[in-house]
Amino acid sequence: MAGQSRKWMILIATIWIQAFTGTNFDFSSYSSTMKSVLKISQVQLNYLATASDMGKVFGWSSGLALMYLPLSVVMFIAAAMGLVGYGLQFLLINNVVTLPYFLVFLLCLLSGCSICWFNTVCFVLCIKNFPVNRPLALSLTVSFNGVSAALYTLAANSINPSSDQLYLLLNALVPLLTSFAALLPILRQPPLSDTHSPHAARQNSVIFLTLNILAVFTGIYLLIFASSASDEAMSRIYFSGALVLLISPLCIPGVIYARDWFRHALHSSLRVESSSFILVHVNDLELHKELLTRQNSARSVSNGDSQRLLGENRNGIQRAKSSDVNCDKFFGQDQLEMLGEEHSAAVLLKRLDFWLYYVAYFCGGTIGLVYSNNLGQIAQSLGHSTRTSTLVTLYSSFSFFGRLLSATPDYIRNKFYCARTGWLTIALLPTPIAFILLASSDSAMALDVGTALIGLSSGFIFAAAVAVTSELFGPNSLSVNHNILITNIPIGSLLYGFMAATVYDANAISAPGNKNMIISNSLVCMGRQCYFWTFIWWGCISIIGLVSSMLLFLRTKHAYDCFERHRISAQPTLS
Repeated sequence: MAGQSRKWMILIATIWIQAFTGTNFDFSSYSSTMKSVLKISQVQLNYLATASDMGKVFGWSSGLALMYLPLSVVMFIAAAMGLVGYGLQFLLINNVVTLPYFLVFLLCLLSGCSICWFNTVCFVLCIKNFPVNRPLALSLTVSFNGVSAALYTLAANSINPSSDQLYLLLNALVPLLTSFAALLPILRQPPLSDTHSPHAARQNSVIFLTLNILAVFTGIYLLIFASSASDEAMSRIYFSGALVLLISPLCIPGVIYARDWFRHALHSSLRVESSSFILVHVNDLELHKELLTRQNSARSVSNGDSQRLLGENRNGIQRAKSSDVNCDKFFGQDQLEMLGEEHSAAVLLKRLDFWLYYVAYFCGGTIGLVYSNNLGQIAQSLGHSTRTSTLVTLYSSFSFFGRLLSATPDYIRNKFYCARTGWLTIALLPTPIAFILLASSDSAMALDVGTALIGLSSGFIFAAAVAVTSELFGPNSLSVNHNILITNIPIGSLLYGFMAATVYDANAISAPGNKNMIISNSLVCMGRQCYFWTFIWWGCISIIGLVSSMLLFLRTKHAYDCFERHRISAQPTLS
């Protein structure tokens, strides 16, 4: 009884951690001031943004720390990293201390690493306490990481709307305060028997739906009020409203405890488990294990179902051969036979499917992240520098909605089924459209719409990638394989950011002097030409990512279809 309420307290604490630790999303809010104080070029500023993304390269260190330290200690180490990294940057930008550029680079790297440590803590909490509803718990909590920039914008505006430096102070202190708020639920985690109960798993579905509805409302609230220009008094009211929305799920543990107490004490006939509305079936996990067992024993044991599954794959390939030999050479070569097959790192790097997936992520989600890092300079060059916080909020809010939408395949799978790699392809469509729009017009409306589309697309990809990696290359190998996948983020941040910075600096030097400004010995490019060719190149690159994801979908569709057919056919026998 108490264990169930504690489990939901864990989820709420995880939501708080994710909501207030996505501190890399507000880089654009203070990047122009940082560039001016350090007297650096756009290329050098890009290296600082890349340093924050490079923190993901060292994300594995958090997993190593968890082998020897308690979860709460790892969380506070992450908070300490952010306190030092952002705190010293705040002192630097306020001219309290003087630091060399290389040390600032290391501080950005430390700050980025702290975000990965927080994410690891959240993943472990969700996986441990929601083993059956794990995809829903992960997608819900990861979604709140996308609203961090909007929350920090409201917080900064409620204190001093004219201070860009304030973002760095908030980045340093707020995650530490959030860690203290989340400490008690983490220390009082429920027993494993309560989290693995099938009875509890059936109760969770309606609660997850309620939390997702509340999350959508929170996103709409932040989109409306965090992006609107207002004075300090109104910003405080709006920020207080956002905090109320984040605290409101606390009523759920109380409701669960009261309901279970009444049912236990009064033997009520109202039972939640009688509902047929279950988002994630326990049977799915059993079927997944069954299919993996068949795969592993196919070579040594004669199994009719396994042979039938493999036979279906062979027949599909043979039909493709009879219709188009050249296509089969690509789509049939080294194809996945079923979902969930474990891949070691060595095998993973030899898979064509992995490299298609890598390119899709590299040319899709990563390029959206680099766009957000450049929002401050993009707005400034187009004459919309006063709207930087609005654009950051817009990207943050739509990234949040994109992350929430990543759970759509799990909600509607019984009514409309499509391979998750197909959803990935659909999610990549808005990005090239957005860059075409940005290249064709420099209006405020085009900037808003383009930013929203890129945020929506990249948010979906970031959240869905964990499930896709698990399904294609094995759930047990996820921690290693997904870290290999996200190496594209620092690489893309460096390459795409360097491309944008080179075009920016070249136009700042070559354009007529009256179109540019010198601020604190730092040349600022003004005009549409500053990012025009960057948008063109980014748009072409995002099309490559779209094509790559489409090829991945065509190569993996049969594996998803076979799994879905077996899932449906096995439900009556397993239930």
